[in-house]
Amino acid sequence: MHTVFASYDWGLVWDNRSILLRGLLTAAEVAVVGLVLSVIIGLFLALLRMGPKPGSWIAATYVNVFRGVPALVSVIWVYFGLSLLLGIEFTVFQAGVIALTLLYSAFIAEIYRSALIAVPRGQREAGLALGMHPARIFASVTLPQATKMAIPNIGSMFIGMVKDTSTFTVIGLVEVVRVTQNINSTYFQPFVLYTAAAALYVAAAFAVDFLFRGIEKVMENPPKGRIARAVTGRKRRRINALVERVGASQTT
Repeated sequence: MHTVFASYDWGLVWDNRSILLRGLLTAAEVAVVGLVLSVIIGLFLALLRMGPKPGSWIAATYVNVFRGVPALVSVIWVYFGLSLLLGIEFTVFQAGVIALTLLYSAFIAEIYRSALIAVPRGQREAGLALGMHPARIFASVTLPQATKMAIPNIGSMFIGMVKDTSTFTVIGLVEVVRVTQNINSTYFQPFVLYTAAAALYVAAAFAVDFLFRGIEKVMENPPKGRIARAVTGRKRRRINALVERVGASQTT
């Protein structure tokens, strides 16, 4: 047993740390752009699905189709199929972003739809009674509350996006798995290198969880936690200064 483990060269992980981290950065970049686009499109699909027909039918069809498509199939279809159909030569980065957006906008649409439904309807009615425009009620009242409820699930989706970039090696995206394959082709240490790759994905998952927990605390009322206090501290100081100026003007 000792002889078997002694044959593993764990020093390869440290020697190639910069290449592995660069691969993780590439995966994160694709996932971040894909997440932003997925949230925008997912919110639109959620509103469309909650609206009248035929828009609701179109949105429901999109959601049910792309929730059932694997990431590997999606990226191959985009890179080798959609590019030919549109006459556009996508880069591997662009194809990865489009593939993630197609898939995860469908999931995020359902997340937002359930969150929007969970916001009490009485709040919208109260806003209308106060003379607020429906668009302003949605932007100022409904959407912030729905987003607060959706944030934990969106964080989980982002972790899934980072992991799904591992399938994009098929089109040549140089992320963690592709980098690991390249290093392993030279040193032939698959157990060591793929263990390191797995550790990077786990570390990324913890980092994303920490980030989105911080976002949750910032969106609480009142905000909680050190990050929330740091983010909202300047705003509070401006409000306090304004209150002091108003109080000083009234006393004079």
